[in-house]
Order: sequence, then structure tokens, then C-alpha cells
Amino acid sequence: MAAAEGDAYAGIRTEVAKLCARFPGEYWRAKDAARAYPAEFVQALTEAGWLAALIPEEYGGAGLPLAGAAAILEEIQAQGCNGAACHAQMYIMGTLLRHGSAAQKAEYLPRIARGELRLQAFGVTEPTSGTDTASLRTTARREGDRWVVNGQKIWTSRAEHSDLMLLLARTTPREQVAKRTDGLSVFLVDMRRVLGRGLTIRPIRTMMNHNSCEVFFDDMEIPADALIGEEGRGFRYILDGMNAERLLIAAECIGDARWFLAKATAYAKERVVFGRPIGQNQGVQFPLARAYAQMRAAEALVQKGLARFDAGLPCGEEANMGKMLAAEASWAAAEACLNTHGGFGFAEEYDIERKFRETRLYQVAPVSTNLILSYVAEHVLGLPRSY
Repeated sequence: MAAAEGDAYAGIRTEVAKLCARFPGEYWRAKDAARAYPAEFVQALTEAGWLAALIPEEYGGAGLPLAGAAAILEEIQAQGCNGAACHAQMYIMGTLLRHGSAAQKAEYLPRIARGELRLQAFGVTEPTSGTDTASLRTTARREGDRWVVNGQKIWTSRAEHSDLMLLLARTTPREQVAKRTDGLSVFLVDMRRVLGRGLTIRPIRTMMNHNSCEVFFDDMEIPADALIGEEGRGFRYILDGMNAERLLIAAECIGDARWFLAKATAYAKERVVFGRPIGQNQGVQFPLARAYAQMRAAEALVQKGLARFDAGLPCGEEANMGKMLAAEASWAAAEACLNTHGGFGFAEEYDIERKFRETRLYQVAPVSTNLILSYVAEHVLGLPRSY
């Protein structure tokens, strides 16, 4: 099932699809069974330059807008692969690009573009605070020419397979700031230097192969110049990147929906029961048609959000609703695909049950549907804040 007509990134999609063809279902099933990181796939994307899409050309990247990155990730999903192994490098990148110093960008961006370093880990969520980011407890204390970090993060995916981590920590005690979102700072942590010396990583086994971890900081020392931007303004910097994150995840969900629908419609045309293809039955047709309509509606909103983001316009409404609707569309397509295949949909060899598990995540992460609805109620409809 092709992407929308008139796509400015059709050429990019074609090349990404060619790369993905080198990593068929057998590859992903083996990784899933072993709960192994798809290092070969990530390396191939790196060598092709796709993971440097947002890095400016002056630093060795492609200098694409966010819409270009979205096209890459959507196509990865539509081809049956899993961009979650590396998508954080796309949405984390904005914090370094917009708020990093000239020295930080010169130090890290060319090496990330060349594939010498991976920026894959995002240390924000904590066990006690969840999506209430302002209540996080991890602290960073300045001591001379270094910061000393203590605390814990959870659901820090790809921490075992990343060289760098973007970390949010409290640098001013909460009782000393006027707003609870003040006093938080962002750091770029070179994990190679602190692993086993203040940094501990523990994998979390989940229902899908997402390489999730919890990380612990025990008097972890990082240099003073690890701070990104101004001390105490980290929450604002992270917020800047959340719209990008939601738009990119939404694009992945649209890609998943495309994969499920292509898989289901092909099977419905070929599978013959009672002397006729099952796709001739409205009971099979209608769920697929409805899921397709949901996907196209979500796609339109996501494209609008990407256009506004790349134009520097506010896009919180489109990013949040686009992510919610795209996740719902991918889940509807997954349900319809599984039902179309019947018992065969549960067999690993069809790849449906794997993709089914993977796409379910996005109704919960990176932000839950309930929080999106709260955002729309308060910031779009003007209703009183509910939390």
C-alpha cells in the first residue's frame, strides 16, 4: 500500500524501502525471540545517512526538516521493520540542535552523523513521577568543575545500545523555585565514561522487544560542560522536543497501519473459504475500510502538524491529536488484520502478532491518551485544568 500521492519525500521512501527489504520478517522474528537489539539494521540506517537526517549539512547530516524524518520512520514501519530501535535519535536531536552550545554541536554532531556515536537514550521518566515530569527526583549537584548526579530513571529505552544520553535532572530544589517546572536542567551524558562508575543499567523484559531499561545514578560525575543551555531551563527545552516526538511517533503509527492494511487486503483477496475469497464478505471488508479511513484522517492531521512545526508555528494541538488518532488507527488496522487472518494471525511466521504487540505500545507511550485528552480539553477547548 503506497504512501499518499504527491509526496515530496517519495524518493526517500523508495530508498528506505530498498534498505528495509534487506531485513525481512525472519530477521525481526529472530531478534524478537532472542530479545536482541537489531544492531545490523541500525548500522545500515546509519551508513545510509538516514539517522543523520535532521543534522545540518555543515555537521555532516542531511539537514532535512522534521517532515523528512517522519517520512523515513513511517516507511520503516510500513515495510514491516521497527524504527523504535533508533527513532529517539530523531526526536532527541532537536534539544541539542536548538539549545546546545557551538562547542557541543561541533563536538558531537559530526560524530553522530558519521555513526561514531549513537544518541539513543532519553532519561526523563521516573518510577514515582511517570508523566508528571516536574515531580522528578533525580538531582544534579554542582561541585567545582563537575556535576554529581543521583537518582533513577525508568523506561529509558536503548540505554544499553547508546553512547550518549539526554538527561533531565533537578538542579535547584523544588521548594526553592517559584514554579515546579523551574530548576530542572538538561545534560548530555557520555555513558561510555560513567557506565560502572556511577551509572548502572538494568534491562526490563516487556511484551515486545523494545530494549527498555531502568538506569540508576549513584554519585555519577559528569563534566560541567555536559549542561545543555541554561541551568534551570531544562523543562522548557524538553517541552520543545515533545511535539516533535509525538509527530514522529504518529508517523510510525501511520506506517504500521499501512503495513497491517496491505497485509490484510492481500490475504483477503487470496484466502478462499466456502468457494469465495473472504475479502468479498462485508464482515471482512468493513473493518479494513474503516481502519483505512481512520489512517488517512490521522495522516492529514499529522501532515498539518509537521508543516506547522517546520514553519516554526505552534503545533501542540496537531501533534497531540495526531499522535492519538494515528495510534488508534494503527490499532484498528492491527485488529482488522488479525481478525482477517483468523488463527494464522497468531502464528509467528506471519509477523502479525509481533507487529500487533509493537503498535499497541503507542496508545500508552510516549504520552497516554488520557493526558492528550486532558491537553485538548484545557488548551484547545478552554476547560478548567483537571490535574
